[in-house]
Amino acid sequence: VQVVESGGGLVQAGGSLRLSCTASGRTLSSYAVGWFRQAPRTGREFVARISRSGGRTYYADFVKGRFTISRDNAENTVNLQMNSLKPEDTATYYCAADLFYSGTYGSEREYDYWGQGTQVTVSS
Repeated sequence: VQVVESGGGLVQAGGSLRLSCTASGRTLSSYAVGWFRQAPRTGREFVARISRSGGRTYYADFVKGRFTISRDNAENTVNLQMNSLKPEDTATYYCAADLFYSGTYGSEREYDYWGQGTQVTVSS
């Protein structure tokens, strides 16, 4: 399975971006999907997760109310809508696919396949 992110870019503080994640080799609907991010000189941190059906979502506290994760299984896509962006949201954002949930949605080790990342830069 190859996971691919798109939609990153440069935006001013207060603006919005939508990241998309798709997969080849196997339909993305077979997986729960998470988004993580990594800023320079920091570790990768959990951002959001959506279940296979889309019925359950989880968010890191620092994005609640600003980011929304959704999926369109017919289009084989998971989206991360990011609103009210802040300079501290600047990071490389990664999409990851999870085939068998073991209860640790916020851990990188939960996820089986990772994309290469897409850069999000928020200017002040």
